[in-house]
Amino acid sequence: MYKILHGEKLADQIYLMDIEAPQVTRNCLPGQFVIVKTDEKGERIPLTICDYDRERGTVTIVFQVVGASSYKLSKLKAGDMINDFSGPLGTPCEFLNEDLEQLKKKNYLFVAGGVGAAPVYPQVKWFHEHGLETDVIIGSKTKDMLIMEEKLKAAAGTLYVTTDDGTYGRCGMVTEVIKDLIEREGKKYDHCVAIGPMIMMKFVCLLTKEYGLPTTVSMNPIMVDGTGMCGGCRLNVGNDVKFACVDGPEFDGHKIDFDLAMKRNQMFQSFEQEAHQHARHEGCRCCGGEK
Repeated sequence: MYKILHGEKLADQIYLMDIEAPQVTRNCLPGQFVIVKTDEKGERIPLTICDYDRERGTVTIVFQVVGASSYKLSKLKAGDMINDFSGPLGTPCEFLNEDLEQLKKKNYLFVAGGVGAAPVYPQVKWFHEHGLETDVIIGSKTKDMLIMEEKLKAAAGTLYVTTDDGTYGRCGMVTEVIKDLIEREGKKYDHCVAIGPMIMMKFVCLLTKEYGLPTTVSMNPIMVDGTGMCGGCRLNVGNDVKFACVDGPEFDGHKIDFDLAMKRNQMFQSFEQEAHQHARHEGCRCCGGEK
């Protein structure tokens, strides 16, 4: 059992929790994920690590309520226990394998959409801790849905904020900010990391490909059980078939067939919706909405 030391609501349906898990904290690195099970009968939820504190032995997770299991997790509070918290899993970020002096010569751009700000943060924080500045773009639909702004502002060289409706920061999509930085402000980047909704990552990759800017994306959104056994996160990367959970979750975004990945991801939406309704007793077929 794993204790929740801290929990808070960041935005509508988006929550943050600090979990006491020293055996996970001991080995985790940016880019990796954990598997969370709220109870013995709960589903396996793969969540990218948002932060970790080796001294305290804590791992920070951020999640959005999309189904029954994430809904149940959102109802827990500080002092409650989680049945399973397994990790770290997945392959750490590729830049961790680079020579630090060579990395200092490169300019990185991080792009985060929505909840994608959470897995972007430990990467930006790692750069900051090693004396490297990065440009970071975070976007959300509205100001109220924006998360991790202050933490990213403290770790980034320069932070750019944009909202779809213009209620805060710049008005527009993250791709428009990328265009402004490169075409109008003359920024030059050696690598881009984009994490967020599938549709956002697709269009970021289409744009960066035009600029010849190598781009890494995280395919965590399509992971299901986190072991490669269910096949739910199968995707085409160039001429190869990969599994996001065992081969990733990060890949070369210019090689991914996003349309096929999004189509596969949509296969589970109706099941998630019905399970969510059942958990909340909101008109599901088995109980008719009765509590």
